[in-house]
Amino acid sequence: MVKKEQSQLEFVALMAALMSIAALALDALLPALDIIGIAVGATNPAHNQLLITLFFLGLGTGPLLFGPISDSIGRKPVVYMGFGLFIFASLLCVYSQSLELMITGRILQGVSLSAPRTISIAMIRDKYSGDYMARVMSFVTVVFIIVPIIAPALGKWILDFYGWEAIFHVQVLFGILVSIWFWRRQPETLVPRKRTSFRGSVFVSGYRELLNYRQTMLFTVIWGFITGSFLVYLSTAQQIFQEQYALKESFPYIFAALAITIGAATLLNGTLVLRYGMLRLVTVAMAAYVLISLLYIVLFASSGNPSFGILLIFFAMQFFAVGFLFGNLRALAMEPVGHIAGIGAAITGFIATTMGVAISTYIGQFVIDSVLPMFIGFLICGLISFGVLAYFFLAKKSAQSPY
Repeated sequence: MVKKEQSQLEFVALMAALMSIAALALDALLPALDIIGIAVGATNPAHNQLLITLFFLGLGTGPLLFGPISDSIGRKPVVYMGFGLFIFASLLCVYSQSLELMITGRILQGVSLSAPRTISIAMIRDKYSGDYMARVMSFVTVVFIIVPIIAPALGKWILDFYGWEAIFHVQVLFGILVSIWFWRRQPETLVPRKRTSFRGSVFVSGYRELLNYRQTMLFTVIWGFITGSFLVYLSTAQQIFQEQYALKESFPYIFAALAITIGAATLLNGTLVLRYGMLRLVTVAMAAYVLISLLYIVLFASSGNPSFGILLIFFAMQFFAVGFLFGNLRALAMEPVGHIAGIGAAITGFIATTMGVAISTYIGQFVIDSVLPMFIGFLICGLISFGVLAYFFLAKKSAQSPY
């Protein structure tokens, strides 16, 4: 029996599913962080943040292995490797008796899920380029955003009825279902004639080649600063809403509402990017990112946390700007390196995620009894990113000048 040809809609949905397993593994755990911390003997609430930030560390380092391998043997086998490791890492988390073992499991979960996440980006780049790639990436991200909307509520429901261990079981089940779908319906996108040999020097040569692409490196750095500042929110959201605002039962729904603002912006980006282009949208979004955080600091620097409603408005505006940044920044970074999309996605993802983990770990330690340090982090990261963007425009203008 001949398989029905895959539609673009199915491709978008499948790429989003590959990405969304990482979001499920991240966000479904948020309502259970304090309970897991108690179960594994964590005494400092700040240590619970490590279950989020170090998951991202694995997510950023894993592509260094999986990206080059995918350029050598194809995209599909690497996804299967990732799913296999994910099952092992999830079982390690379930049976952890110490914080150290739980952290090890979370890092391995991040490493394993970097495979489908990286390969989905590489597959999109295999098939598309330019503003159209950004459009496809935006639609993939919109579907992907559905998971952060429902994951905390799902995690809370599983936690209440079956315990925190069951959250990991559900993640594994979802991963198995997506892997079967991927196996049955997704054709290989990297044809044999375009594959490269896998060797130790591929990391050095690939990184050296990426350094020659100014656009790739500059937008990867911006991506890293935006990721870092946003990761502060992800790692401290449970602490802010459950402890600073005493909204433990409402937390999953608050998280979902804010995720919707990112999804709405990303969907709008998919419509606008072909009309205005990635660079213009990134510039406007970066300006908004800086101005919103600056306004919050001016208004609340000396008055403590605002009311919950005001904080929600500022978060919503900030994350609406983020919705225009993530997909476009990735697409701009990947645009010049389509011929080495696997290692390109790996190295850019590693740089951005490693930057993000370091930035969020530093800023997160100050978010104890006030949200202000988070918005200071937004402002600083936004200003640096805007400076890097300005440098890109100046360098581009200088390169085009006949003098």
